[in-house]
Amino acid sequence: MSTLPDAGIGAFDIPSFDVGTFDPSRFGLATDLVDADRYARSVDRFRTQGIALPTFAQLADPTRIPEEVRAGLAGVDRNAADARNLFRVHWYNDLHGGVVDLPEHVVLPSEMTGVAAPIIVAFGNRFPMIGAHKVLAAYACLVPRVVTGEYDPTVHRAIWPSTGNYARGGVAISRLMGCRGVAVLPENMSRERFEWLDEWIADPGDVIRTTGSESNVKEIYDACDELEKDPENFILNQFTEFANHVGHHEVTGRALEHLYRHYASVRPGLRLAAFVAASGSSGTLAAGERLKADHGARIAAVEALECPTMLYNGFGEHNIQGIGDKHIPLIHNVTNTDVVVGVSDRACDELGMAFNTPEGLTHLASSGVDDAVLGTLGHLGLSSICNVVASIKVARELDLGPDDAIVTVATDGADLYGSEREAMRADRYAAGFSEADATAAVAAHLYGADTSHVEVLNETGRNRIFNLGYYTWVEQQGVEFADFEVRRGQGFWRHIQTMAPTWDAMIDEFNDRTGVLASG
Repeated sequence: MSTLPDAGIGAFDIPSFDVGTFDPSRFGLATDLVDADRYARSVDRFRTQGIALPTFAQLADPTRIPEEVRAGLAGVDRNAADARNLFRVHWYNDLHGGVVDLPEHVVLPSEMTGVAAPIIVAFGNRFPMIGAHKVLAAYACLVPRVVTGEYDPTVHRAIWPSTGNYARGGVAISRLMGCRGVAVLPENMSRERFEWLDEWIADPGDVIRTTGSESNVKEIYDACDELEKDPENFILNQFTEFANHVGHHEVTGRALEHLYRHYASVRPGLRLAAFVAASGSSGTLAAGERLKADHGARIAAVEALECPTMLYNGFGEHNIQGIGDKHIPLIHNVTNTDVVVGVSDRACDELGMAFNTPEGLTHLASSGVDDAVLGTLGHLGLSSICNVVASIKVARELDLGPDDAIVTVATDGADLYGSEREAMRADRYAAGFSEADATAAVAAHLYGADTSHVEVLNETGRNRIFNLGYYTWVEQQGVEFADFEVRRGQGFWRHIQTMAPTWDAMIDEFNDRTGVLASG
C-alpha cells in the first residue's frame, strides 16, 4: 500500500514552489512598477509635502538612517503627525523621542514567573504615534504599494481593517504619507482606541464601527467587501497582506535577534529556545521565522482560550484585545509553527489589575521582584500579558532551564486599557482590588500557568491547523485554491522573506525622484 508522506488534504500533495512561475502580484507582493501614472502622482505628492520614506533596512538598524534625518528628529514630537516620524517606526526608540542602542525591554525573573528560563520582553509602546508596534505593520503594508505604483494617494483611501492597533497605525501612517486613512474596527474595542482615532481623523466617517468586539473579525471582512466596491477604496487587510509578514521578518526579527545576541554575549551558553507571540494577524510571528532559521528557536503561536481555534477548532468570545481569532490568517506560516498555546482572558484581565495597582505591586515586591522590574509592568497591555503567560506555559511544557531564553513582545502598554480596568473594578472588584486579590491573580496566572492547553505540533497537527484556513480564505473570501495551498510548503515563505531588499531599492529610487532627502 502506497503512502503519501507529504499529504496535506486527502490526496493533495504539498505543492512544489517554482520561483520561475511565481507571480508575486497575486499576493500583494509586486516588485515591479505596476502603474506609471499613479507612481508619478505619488512622487509629486511626496515631493510637494516633503515626505521621505525609510527603507526596511534603516528601520531594522536605525544607525543606517542618514545623519541629517536623525538630527532633524530631535525637535519633532514623537507623537506628532509629522512625516519625519516615519523614521521612528522601529524598535530602537525610548519613550521620550530618543534613540537607544538596544531595544528597550525587560527580562522577567524567576521570582515573578516561577520558571528558570529568562523571558525577554521587548516593549512595543516605544513606537511613535500609537504606542504600539502595529504602526510598523501598517508602514510595511503601504510602502510597497506606493513605490510600485499600485496605490495612488491622490485617488485612493487606505482602508485599515483591524481590532484596533493596526487600524490606528494605518491612520497614522496614512496621514504621515499624505494619504487618507479609514479605520475599520469592532464597536466594542477599548474606549482609548476610539479617543485616539477621534484626534487623528478629519472626517468622522473615516472610522467605521463594525458589530461585536475582539472575536468578530468576519464582520470586519464583510465591511471591507462592501467598501471594496468603490474603486477609490484600497483595502490593506493585515491578515492577507504578505508585506506584513515580510516587514516583521526583516525589522522585528532583527531587533529581537539583537536582544538575544546581547544577552548571549554576556552569558556564554545561553541559547534562544523559543519565540512566543499571540496570533493576531500573524505578522509578528514572522519574526520567529528569522529566529528559528538563524538560532533554532521554536515558534509558539498564542490564542485566547475562550476562542481556541488552533487548539480545538473552537470558537467563542474573549477580551484579549489585539490578538484576533476564529480564523487562521492567510499570512500565518502554520506549517513552520512548533507550539500553540491557549491563554484565558481572565488571566490577562486579573494580571492587568495586579500590574497596575499598588496592591499588586506590593505583593510582587514581597515575592522578591525588584523595583526595576516592577517599574516596567505598566508597559504591558492585555495582549502583552497574554504573551508573558504563554511564555511561562511554553517554558514549562518544553522543560526549559536557566540557559534557555524565551523572547516575546509587549505589543502595547497598559495605558490603552484604563477603561477596561475601570469596568473590572465596577464589576468583579466592586469592593476594591485588595492585596489578597493580587495574591490570588499572581498565584493562579503566573505561578499557576501550567501546561494545560498547550500543544507541541507534529506534521499532523500543523496540517490540521493549516486546513482550517480553507473555509475562511477559499470558501468565504475567494482566494484561489492554488494560492492557498502553495503556502503549505516552506519554499514560498523563504522566497517572500527575501523581498525587503528589492523594495528598499525601489524606496531609494522613489526618494531620489522626490528629492526630499537631497533637499533636506
